[in-house]
Amino acid sequence: MTATHARPYSRAGAIVPGVVVRAAGVRRQLRDVLALAALPLVVGVAVLPGAFAGGGTRRWFGGRGESVRADAQAAKDAAAAAFYELDTAQRDLRISIETITAVDSSPGARKAVDDFAALGRRIDEVSNDYITTVDAHDLDRDGLEASAAARARGELTRAKDELVRVKGELDRFEQGLGPLLATAETQLARLAPAVERARQALLAASTALDTVRASGLRADELAARLAALAPELTRLNQGAGQHGVTETLQRADRVLREAEVVRTEAARLPERAAEIDHRLVSLRTRAQALTTRAGSVDPVLSELRRRFSAACWQDLQHVPDQALADVRQAEQKLKEAATAREEQRWADATSRLSTVRALLNSTDEAVSAAGDRLRRLDAVAKDPQQEIERTRFALRDAQRLAMSGRATPDPRHARPLDDSVGRLERAIATLEGRHPDYWHFLTETEAVRATAARVVAQIREERGQGA
Repeated sequence: MTATHARPYSRAGAIVPGVVVRAAGVRRQLRDVLALAALPLVVGVAVLPGAFAGGGTRRWFGGRGESVRADAQAAKDAAAAAFYELDTAQRDLRISIETITAVDSSPGARKAVDDFAALGRRIDEVSNDYITTVDAHDLDRDGLEASAAARARGELTRAKDELVRVKGELDRFEQGLGPLLATAETQLARLAPAVERARQALLAASTALDTVRASGLRADELAARLAALAPELTRLNQGAGQHGVTETLQRADRVLREAEVVRTEAARLPERAAEIDHRLVSLRTRAQALTTRAGSVDPVLSELRRRFSAACWQDLQHVPDQALADVRQAEQKLKEAATAREEQRWADATSRLSTVRALLNSTDEAVSAAGDRLRRLDAVAKDPQQEIERTRFALRDAQRLAMSGRATPDPRHARPLDDSVGRLERAIATLEGRHPDYWHFLTETEAVRATAARVVAQIREERGQGA
């Protein structure tokens, strides 16, 4: 029952590290004992080899002497059976321990290994004591005295009792391994299906890649990513015996995910190519349109300069030049994107098209801002009262809500509203004079309405929580 050699075994469909067998001397003693135990017990007559060659007959003691010898032999047989059961239980339990250690490296698993090793040393002790006891008593010896047989029976019975006691300790230890073993066996049961799923995912990715290439798309990037998984497949094929169950499961999951990504992207590649072609055409058209619109900003700025104070248009002075520069940069990026598309560098093409879109969006906003500024300034110059009433209504609505159900408003709500009233009055005062700053007036009224809306949202949130 000491570890000397290893042999493979299979549990839950997976190959895990080998188990150990007994030392040669112990195996020989066990074989001899079990062979004796297997012989039929004959009481009364025994034939010696010499009897067939004309030798004398064996002298047996009758009566009580023979009864004591028979009891000793029965004790020897019982001890042999106990020894065999203990050895078998230890072998089976070693399989369980190696199953756990193949999967689990937790402190609990390490403690189980240490405890099993301590039990193994105890088992070796009682096994050696048993074998020594068996060797010390030849129950088949001619002329065996009754006292010697009785002594043999006592010692063999004690050896058997020790074997049974240690077997009980082994059984209790095995019962405590239940949760660890169940988890390990579950992991082992997952192993073969997980590896097979990974292999199938790699095969599906390879098939999808072949289909794409047959349509004329190179898909070099995807092919490189798939090739990078080849070493992982090799390690999967080497199995858990070499790399461990946990590592193999993790590798199988990783290969499955990455192969699935490659398969999905390969299947989508024709659609992606068509989408890039469409975006190239669409963004070229938009860039041309923005070039034309950017040319209209100068007349708008001229109108703003002629009719309104400098504060109303100074921040728009850079728009025409910036718009033309952004459009030129967008057109350059479009050329780069077209080249990347021709060379089937899909990621590069997509990245450059995203840059083009961002440039055109910012240009569109700047060009639109000039025209929108002129329209808003025209409207407020003709009738500032409409903007004033709109802002006062927002303030009054917020004030009514702040007073709802209260004798006095909460200072947290009243203070920003009171400040906004004063801010609005000051903004109205800026309209007086020869060159009113209508843009400052508009930004101030917008800020007042934003404050009123924030107070309203705060009040509703607080009352909602109170409900």
